[in-house]
Amino acid sequence: MKNVLIINGHQYYDVVALGELTKKYVNKADEFLKNNNFEVKHTHIEKGYDIEEEGKKFKWADYIILQFPVYWMGLPWITKKYFDEVLVQGVQYANDGRSRTDASKTYGSGGLLQGKKYMLSLTYNCPFCEFDNKNGFFDGLSLDQAHISTHKIFQFCGLKPLKTYSVHDIFKDDLDINLELKKFTNILQTNFNIEKE
Repeated sequence: MKNVLIINGHQYYDVVALGELTKKYVNKADEFLKNNNFEVKHTHIEKGYDIEEEGKKFKWADYIILQFPVYWMGLPWITKKYFDEVLVQGVQYANDGRSRTDASKTYGSGGLLQGKKYMLSLTYNCPFCEFDNKNGFFDGLSLDQAHISTHKIFQFCGLKPLKTYSVHDIFKDDLDINLELKKFTNILQTNFNIEKE
């Protein structure tokens, strides 16, 4: 049985960010994974966490799903704080990989969580058309390129990426959450090698 850690990186703000959408995705991932015989543990950052316990979860997990709303083009600050605290003060996950005697060992190659994988799942107000668009806000960057700093957190620890999911225009009245959750489930099926029924 494979182990999955789902991290809820939501940060509450009255009226604009209540956490309901993030919760729908966390619940859908939990249901999907348990129905497909994965062992699941959760961390809801905003509810608090123990640094040592989080270190154990990182070592336990074969996969990590990070679910978060994009605030100002990146992680909510409590989620960045979580990684700072857990990865700096917790169990050691990486050295920087360099070697004084072997020049082929390069910076960022010393991750100690080799063999594990991660998935980013993002909720966005901006439209998807802003990505891969040389005239768009992100200057032609893809969705994953725009989140390079978050990807690099996991890469530095030795994890490999799975396909990223994102939902866009979340404040528009025409958001079809059932359709979006179906798209999310399809990506989970791909990422976790589950055959579609």
